[in-house]
Amino acid sequence: MKLDSTISAVVTGGASGLGEATVRALVARGVKVAIFDLDRQADRGAALEKELGVTFCAVNVTSDAEVDAGFVKARAANGQERILVNCAGTGNAAKTASRDRNTGEIKHFPLAHFDMIIQINLIGTFRCIAKSAAGMLTLEPLPDGDRGAIVNTASVAAEDGQMGQAAYSASKGGVVGMTLPIARDLASEGIRVNTILPGIFNTPLMNAAPPQVKEALAASVPFPKRLGNAEEYASLALEMITNGYLNGEDVRLDGSIRMAPR
Repeated sequence: MKLDSTISAVVTGGASGLGEATVRALVARGVKVAIFDLDRQADRGAALEKELGVTFCAVNVTSDAEVDAGFVKARAANGQERILVNCAGTGNAAKTASRDRNTGEIKHFPLAHFDMIIQINLIGTFRCIAKSAAGMLTLEPLPDGDRGAIVNTASVAAEDGQMGQAAYSASKGGVVGMTLPIARDLASEGIRVNTILPGIFNTPLMNAAPPQVKEALAASVPFPKRLGNAEEYASLALEMITNGYLNGEDVRLDGSIRMAPR
């Protein structure tokens, strides 16, 4: 797929971090971009609208109504998207079952918290894929045969989750597991689907960690011994969009790290 001003894109979680870097990379190639992000990111979204000329849509990916309204707004501004990049997601940590060291009280992972992570990271991703792909089917194929390209965000935790990451790993493992079946579902329509599994990246969430924590995490990466940069994620996302032979793949982007149990 050739990127220029005739192409439009939707990036979920696009107001910060990996999503924002992808938005910037797409805009730099002339693509018309709409951002889906939470209402609490509206100020950041407004700033990006002013700076980059993008369209901000207040969307919680767990809501059918908000996702539908987001696509209506995005398509009214930019036309039917040929690109969807799913970066919206979150995480939490708790052992499946554990004993309090002081009191001996036994507790288990709060099931409502487990459900929340699945709803956002897995079902929210699929919701956006299904609704975007349905719109892409209305388009004529480009000269290279592409109708559209979808990039999802999983995590290395999908393959080597750490202690306390049962919910997060399950959600991201689900994204990996559905990549090939969705790519097969959409192949006859010229829509490609790929997934990136980021390792430890320098995101706004990571920036809140103390310097010594970030230094220790960076040292744990085999090479290069640093945290990943959001621009490196965006670079791979653009390769997945523009490389017409890349389809149904799950690609780790992690400096060859394999996560220890804790």
